[in-house]
This record gives sequence, C-alpha cells and structure tokens, in this order.
Amino acid sequence: MYEFILPDLGEGIHEGEVLKWFVRPGDTIGEDDPLVEVETDKAAVTIPSPRGGKVVSVQGKVGDTINVGDVIATIDDGSGAAAVAPPPREAKAHTRVETPASCPVAEAAGMKVRPKTAGPVPAAPATRRLAREMGIDLKHVPPSGPARRVTADDVKNFATGKSAGAAAAPRAEKTEKIDRQAEAEFAAHAASAIPLLDIEPLPDFSEFGPVDKEQLRSIRRKVARKMVTSMILIPHVAHMDEADVTELEEFRKREKQRREGRPGGHLTLLAFVVKAVTAGLRAAPRFNASLDPFKEEIIYKKYYNIGIAVDSGKGLVVPVIKETDRKSIIDIAANIEDLATRGREGKLEVADMRGGTFTITNVGVLGGTGMMPTINYPEVAILGMGGVQEKPVVRDGQIVIRKMLPLTLAFDHRIADGADAARFVGEMVRQLSDPNLLLLET
Repeated sequence: MYEFILPDLGEGIHEGEVLKWFVRPGDTIGEDDPLVEVETDKAAVTIPSPRGGKVVSVQGKVGDTINVGDVIATIDDGSGAAAVAPPPREAKAHTRVETPASCPVAEAAGMKVRPKTAGPVPAAPATRRLAREMGIDLKHVPPSGPARRVTADDVKNFATGKSAGAAAAPRAEKTEKIDRQAEAEFAAHAASAIPLLDIEPLPDFSEFGPVDKEQLRSIRRKVARKMVTSMILIPHVAHMDEADVTELEEFRKREKQRREGRPGGHLTLLAFVVKAVTAGLRAAPRFNASLDPFKEEIIYKKYYNIGIAVDSGKGLVVPVIKETDRKSIIDIAANIEDLATRGREGKLEVADMRGGTFTITNVGVLGGTGMMPTINYPEVAILGMGGVQEKPVVRDGQIVIRKMLPLTLAFDHRIADGADAARFVGEMVRQLSDPNLLLLET
C-alpha cells in the first residue's frame, strides 16, 4: 500500500481546496496520471500520482480543504506493507530543514537552536516586534499558541532558556473553536500593536432577517489578506492624469486588423501601456522596488516583470509578464492574451504569478472613469487604467474631440514623493500621446 501525502506546493502555501478528483476508489491509475486538482490561494494545480496501481481510498470531497502533509490517497501498488509516499518529482518535500542561521540570544545563553522550518512563522505583530527588539529569530522559537502560533511568552521563555530542548507544541486540532481562539488572540495582539485599533466581533445579522454564508477560501481569501496587508503597511498616495491616445488608438486598430489571426494579433491598448510603463520604470527605478521596513532599506530590482490584474471569476489574480524590457509590443500582446485566457479558465500555475515588480489593473474594459487601486504588496506602486472616452479638449486654442485615457498611479509615499509620481506619469502620457515616440523610445 502506498499512502500519498499532499506535497509542498511552494510559495508558503499550506492548504488547498479540492476542485476535482480524477479517480474513485476501485479505479486503476498509472504513474504520473492526474490524481486530483487542488485550488490554492494562488492557482489551480493538478497533482499527478507518483505510483501506479489500484486506488483504495481518497480523502476529501470536492469543496473540502486539505492540508500539506495530509494523506490524500491510498494506492495499492503491490508493495504489500503500507508506506507513506514522498512528494512527487514535480513538488518539493513537505518539510525542509535548513542549516540554522545564528541566533545571538540563543548562542549567548548556550542554548541548542532548533532547525528552521520553511515558510512564515505565525505570530502577532506585537510578538514580531518583541522578537526583533530582543534579537531573536522567530523560526527558532517553539510555538505554544493555537494553530502553532508563536506568542510573546514563547519569545520571553526562549530568551531566558526555559524553552531550550522543549519539543514543538503538538499540532492543534483544526476545529472552529481553535480557529476562533487564534483569531481572538490575533485581534488582541493587533489591538495592542496598532494604537486605537479595536476589532469588534460582528453582530448576529440573522437576528434581523435571513442570511446566506459563504466560506472565505482559496483565491478570495488570499486577495483579502493581501489587501489588508497592503492598506495597513503602505501609506498610499495617488497621482492622476489623462493621456491623449487618439493617434495611438488609430494605429492600434489599424495594426490589429492587419495582424488578425497571427500571434499577438489581439492587440490591446494594455500592451502599449505595459511597454510605456517599462520605459518609465527604467527612468524612475524607485517605482520598480520594494521597501524592507525591518532593515530600513530600499531594494531596487534590475529586472522588469509587469503583473496584470485579471478577474478570474473566483477572485483577482495577477499573472506576470516577464522581462517586458526585452519584448516587443506584439510579444507582450500575445502574453497578455495567453495569461488572461488561462486566468479566466482557472489554468494559471503558481509560476505564472511569481516575480512581479509592478502591477497594472485595467477596469476600462468594464467601464468607469477612473479608480483608486491598492498596491500589490510587496511592490511599491500600481497603475490603474480607466476606460478611453471621447472628450472635448483644447488644442492650439481650439476645442476638439479627443480620445482620453484616465490613469491613476497609486504609490508608496515612504519611497517616493508626489513630484516623482508626476514625472513618472507625465513621461507615460507623453509617450502614449505619440505612437512614434512610444515605438522609438521603447
């Protein structure tokens, strides 16, 4: 018998929702045949079977959440005694032990430092601040809180040597009671860490009328967490402007018609904006960066990977177009079409959404005169595109009708000022207003 565990799916993903089983108990499966499709908070992943044989059992119905490390299928491969499957070749191992980095507090106390484990350590902001002030790496601290959360007492005990040699707390049962305890603890710590923040429980809305409930999970849950993180950590500022894209739209439509049916033939305005943004980032590297608030340093990225926000139907996903500085507008258009199509069909892979340095969100296709986008943390800026509209504008003292594209740059005020944003957007407006400049200078 072969017990197959859900492997590490990468990117700090610890669980997934079952979308589809490709087999049922009693079926025969071959090695590397599709076993189950799981949706994480980043993408849908089809997991192949590492062994061939007869399926004895599967764990988890469609819609259930399964955790990394759980046995999800048992396969009779003719080997006799039950054996736990290692992860398949395509996936990493569930637990990864690294050579532990030095921990000054532990070394000073003569403590034996436990190995680091992969992934972020669950801890409240106040606990993280305490650990930083005491010079302690949270990854060395045995957790005692609900859901293996490291508490402030854990950090203090670790510093005094009381937790030396202690075994890690047993894994908490995944029940609603434990979840509520973890949420209550987080809220309490958050309230103490952020002045005047008071997270109150919601009232029972069913007292006032009928309600429906939907579990926040997968992509929608990831979006919620990312947006809260971004809005709490980043002081958002917005700069707005309009680009006259009359000539560019004429050129785009003419080329789209001429290239119909060829790769990149679905030539959208977004492809030109991606190229203009890339040129702008090369001239204004502060917007192609990330800020490390703990080390108090700005990390400038010397590569240009532009994310495009896509409405997947299940939530917002941001696939990334890699190396936009090395691609033509036609190449970028082909990438946009491919990523947007796979995003709507739920076929994006985790790798498609990694490594972004700047994001563009385009609501113009849905309507609206403008928007205030939220920065895709840990990036430091995002560009929002509204819909192109015909407007009366003054040119050479005459009122004429022009096609105007509204643009909003939301940026992190910690790393840039309003003048930087004005210059960045102003250069974009200049290039988008003249297709000859855009093609020559990019």
